[in-house]
Amino acid sequence: MFFSGALELPWWGLVSVTLVMTHVSVAAVTIYLHRHQAHRALDLHPLASHFFRLWLCMTTGMVTKEWAAVHRKHHAKCETADDPHSPQILGINRVLWGGVFLYVKEAHDKQTLDRYGHGTPDDWLERNVYGSPAKVGVVVMGLVNVTLFGIVPGLLMLAVQIVWIPFWAAGVINGIGHYWGYRNWSSADASTNIFPLGVLIGGEELHNNHHAFGSSAKLSNRWYEFDIGWMYIRILDLLGLAEVKKVAPRPRFTQAKPVADLDTLQAVITYRYDVLAKYAKSLKHTYAEELRVLRRFAPQDARLLRGLKRWLNRDEKQLCREERARLAEALAKSEKLWTVYSMRRELAALWERSNASREQLLKQLQDWCRRAEASGIRQLEEFSIRLRCYA
Repeated sequence: MFFSGALELPWWGLVSVTLVMTHVSVAAVTIYLHRHQAHRALDLHPLASHFFRLWLCMTTGMVTKEWAAVHRKHHAKCETADDPHSPQILGINRVLWGGVFLYVKEAHDKQTLDRYGHGTPDDWLERNVYGSPAKVGVVVMGLVNVTLFGIVPGLLMLAVQIVWIPFWAAGVINGIGHYWGYRNWSSADASTNIFPLGVLIGGEELHNNHHAFGSSAKLSNRWYEFDIGWMYIRILDLLGLAEVKKVAPRPRFTQAKPVADLDTLQAVITYRYDVLAKYAKSLKHTYAEELRVLRRFAPQDARLLRGLKRWLNRDEKQLCREERARLAEALAKSEKLWTVYSMRRELAALWERSNASREQLLKQLQDWCRRAEASGIRQLEEFSIRLRCYA
């Protein structure tokens, strides 16, 4: 009675069914809540949309408007005191192990819902079924589990279903995804890619890619990265159940123009993360050359520079006061390295100055290229030519 239901499965069968059901929940979160509702990166057919809404109602009890609003606020206020769940502000342990409580607190903030919850479903089903505060769906899921698998296995499976998303999404993605991992793109926040194979959490492991291109339906950017959520979206697209609206832009190149023009400026701004990634390589090569020279002629200065490599391509705002002071002291030992480092800051300012006109930004870009090519630094000269190739 307690261990048997309509389906008598061995223990490994029960584990397998539980993993399949939790994976469906993961797919529902990443495809429906995240990419479709929060970021509008794709459209879903009503059949797919209602399936995901029903499944999430039965396995998590989450409300679409609440989830989308909290996530949009996270992007708008990332790594600030207003970020609902930043480990950089609140600490990794609090977000990793208590992320669900941070989410629930923010989800009950009426100002957050009013400001960031626009455009989410507001039909009869959402108001009376999917968004019901009584969490009727979770109760129904529990009854289904008990009927099919027995009381003890059914309730254990329900418990796993309920905690799966809060731990992996609210804890791991919001915590580790802003604390530890690798970065493809120099986004203004601390987001990281936890692992290049996005399977366990539906592709959400590629969190730095997502913060760089928030409206992209595809989270993988490198050849070695795999986003299983994107694979599911392509399958839904082939079945006529989804339509992709946006993906991360791929840089296009042409022959270098004699002088950067407005099209070049627009391309540089559009592909700014690619620009910064390639500039990081130039800075890395400059650093390696300077370190070799200093080791030979100024060993003390070389020792000062050694170990600071990891800070060179990080935004100054991401460094603490002590780190900025140590970096400035080390860069003062190399005029070439200081030039390349400071010009990176100037280049990034092109897409940060929202109050400047296109003509003003173009003059700044042209001046940047002129000074880079007159600097006598090979890496800057080559990079300036590359900039003029963006199309």
